Amino acid sequence: MKDMTNLDAYEVGFDIPAKPGMDEADIQTPCLVLDLDALERNIRKMGDYANAHGMRHRTHGKMHKSVDVQKLQESLGGACGVCCQKVSEAEVFARGGITDVLVSNQVRDPAKIDRLARLPKLGARAICCVDDLANVADLSAAAQKHGTQIECLVEIDCGAGRCGVTTTPEVVDIAKAIDAAEGLKFAGIQAYQGAMQHLDDYNERKAKIDIAVAMVKDAVDTLKAEGLDCDIVGGGGTGSYYFESNSGVYNELQCGSYAFMDADYGRILDKDGKRIDQGEWENAFFILTSVMSHAKPDKAIVDAGLKAQSVDSGLPVIYGRDDVKYVKCSDEHGVVMDPDGVLSVNDKLKLVPGHCDPTANVHDWYVGVRGGKVECVWPVSARGHAY
Repeated sequence: MKDMTNLDAYEVGFDIPAKPGMDEADIQTPCLVLDLDALERNIRKMGDYANAHGMRHRTHGKMHKSVDVQKLQESLGGACGVCCQKVSEAEVFARGGITDVLVSNQVRDPAKIDRLARLPKLGARAICCVDDLANVADLSAAAQKHGTQIECLVEIDCGAGRCGVTTTPEVVDIAKAIDAAEGLKFAGIQAYQGAMQHLDDYNERKAKIDIAVAMVKDAVDTLKAEGLDCDIVGGGGTGSYYFESNSGVYNELQCGSYAFMDADYGRILDKDGKRIDQGEWENAFFILTSVMSHAKPDKAIVDAGLKAQSVDSGLPVIYGRDDVKYVKCSDEHGVVMDPDGVLSVNDKLKLVPGHCDPTANVHDWYVGVRGGKVECVWPVSARGHAY
C-alpha cells in the first residue's frame, strides 16, 4: 500500500483526483472537494460558540472520517477530542495523533473490546458507551488484561429509540457497577437525540430536546446524590446544539455535519424560520462532477452517480444554480435537466450531497481548494473502518 502522506507516489487520474498546486479546473471527477475558506469559517464559528457558552466540543469523526479534518477542528475550533462509532475508526484517529477518543456506541464483541482496551497504548484516552450491566465485566477484564483504563458513559435513550436505557434507576445501577469495576472509570452520560436532528421545524426540535434534558437532569442529579459526578454529559448535534448548550445540564457538544453541511441538513429551519445553510452554516463539501454527454438537448449526463454518493436523504442539489437540476442517478451516471441547453460537455458542477457522512465514506480523498487552486489533498483516513 502506498504512503498516503507522500503524494508524489500517486498518479493523478489513477490513484488520486488532484495534487496541490493544480488549477481547480483540472481536478479529475467525480471527487470530493472542500472549500477551505468556508470549512475554516464553519469550524471557527462553532468553536467560538462552544467557548462562549462554556461547553466543550467533541466533534463527530464519523462524519468526515479524516484525521486531517479532525486536527483542523482541534487547532481552529478548539475541539477537545473526537467521537467515533466503531473501534477500528477510533484506532485510525488514535494512530493519527488524536488523544481523546470516545466510541459513542456500545462495544460488545470480545475482539472489539480487546482492541478498545489497547487504545490507550496508542496514546489516547479511551471512552465508550454502556447500556447493559453485562457489558461492564467484559470491559473490566480487557482493561485489566492490558493494564489500561477504559472510561465509560452510561447511554440514555432520550428519544432516538436505538441504544441506551430509559430510566434513572438503570443509569444508576450501571454507573455504580462501572465505578466499582477494576480498570474502568465512570465518566458520565451519553444522551444524543439523533431522531430529531433533521426535523425542519425549530419548535418541534426544541420540544424533543426538552424531553431529553429533563431525563438527563434527573439522572445527573440522582448520580450526584449517590456520590457519582459526571465529567461528561454529552450530546447535541447540528440541528440542536443551541438547545443542549443552554440546558444547564450538558457540558459537551457532539456536532459533526456543521463543518461540511449537506442538502438534508440545509433544509432545516432556525428560530427565525430561515434555512440553516443560508446564514448559520456554509456549504463547504461538494461532489465535483463533469458533464460527459449532452446527446439529448434538454438534459446533461454527469459522471457522479450512485457510486459517488449516498442518496438515502435525497438527491444532491447543484450548488449556486437554479437553471439546471439533478433529477436522477444510476450507478455511474447522473441526469441533470438542462431545459435551456446552457451546459456543455466537460463543464463541471458542484453537487451538495443529500447526506455528507455516507458520501464521504465512498471516497478515498478530499481535495481542498482555495482561490481556484488545489491547496491540499487529504485521505479519507477511516474510510471502510466499520469494525
